[in-house]
Amino acid sequence: MIFTALIAAVSFTLAGSAFAASRPVVTQDWFYIGGHYIETPEGQVLTGTMYTQVFTPVKVTHRYPIVLIHGGGGTGATYEKTADGRPGWAYDYAGRGFKVYVVDQPARARSITDASVDGPLVRDSVKSLEQRLTIPEAFDLWPQAKLHNQWPGTGKPGDKYFDAFIATRSMTLADNATMEALTTHALIALLDRIGPAIVETHSQSGTTGWRIADARPKLVKALIQVEPNGPPYKETSYVGPPDYFGPEKVGRPWGLTNGPLQYSPAVADPAELTFVQQAQADRPDLVKCWMQAPPARTLPMLQTVTILMVTTEASYHAPYDHCTSHFLTQAGVKHDWIRLATLGIKGNAHDMMLEKNSAAISNVMANWLVSKGL
Repeated sequence: MIFTALIAAVSFTLAGSAFAASRPVVTQDWFYIGGHYIETPEGQVLTGTMYTQVFTPVKVTHRYPIVLIHGGGGTGATYEKTADGRPGWAYDYAGRGFKVYVVDQPARARSITDASVDGPLVRDSVKSLEQRLTIPEAFDLWPQAKLHNQWPGTGKPGDKYFDAFIATRSMTLADNATMEALTTHALIALLDRIGPAIVETHSQSGTTGWRIADARPKLVKALIQVEPNGPPYKETSYVGPPDYFGPEKVGRPWGLTNGPLQYSPAVADPAELTFVQQAQADRPDLVKCWMQAPPARTLPMLQTVTILMVTTEASYHAPYDHCTSHFLTQAGVKHDWIRLATLGIKGNAHDMMLEKNSAAISNVMANWLVSKGL
């Protein structure tokens, strides 16, 4: 299926906002990748496939394409439009001359979803979206939440932007390890098909980013981790003031991921890894990080990949993304980390690609790629 999206040719709308007029001219295509057959009581079925949409600018000016991978509860629509109907990051990058691949993770949206095969599904409640994404300042669950001011509209049900946004949210697998494994396999298949590429993840898909870079370091020309799922090893919970940080539980037994990474010395089972927590946090508004107990193993495959982490000012990641950076450094993985507030880009929460200043943020990442010769 191929069609050409011309500027102002068709005016799609989201909550009444004009969309087509400012899109770059691109050719769009789509295909499915990955998947495997399994036997069920009803017979053989296919699972694990991944819907992949392709945005090709009329003039491609960059050698490597960008693969955009959405986060938990989201779909590829995350990168097509902002919450208030402006062109999303897929069009921002295409406008800079990048060919762009946008996926719907396996067991999600336009990819095959079958709870009887892949496991139970969950969905977001309105309150959970308000707390984490649209109006975290109203709940004050973590120290930086009150700095949020970039969501368009009220961020509540009945607001046209919120209603349009929540309509894009998808059922997703309840088990993070299964979700990570399915997406990792499909994305490896995608890279094996399209060749070297820039991989950009967000949130839940961050664990998949580490794993595909670990498995195919020569095919991942750069890995951009936009607030990757974290922090390492144990999950952080938020309880509001005065303590803010609540009970922890193991979330990523391999440190950065649910599934295996290639450590040196080698690790066959995550039980071989030993973690210790900082005695004191770097700052009062940050969590105490879990690190490897010395002597720390290294991550040799990730050491060969060009890596960027991006963190906003007001996200629930703001209290703990430094832990991911510390973990990478301890494992010998050089990386860049951009805290957007240091560039004057302030007030964003976790779904920054949907917020009012989304284009300024994609511009930061595109400029970083150019600085790396990509």
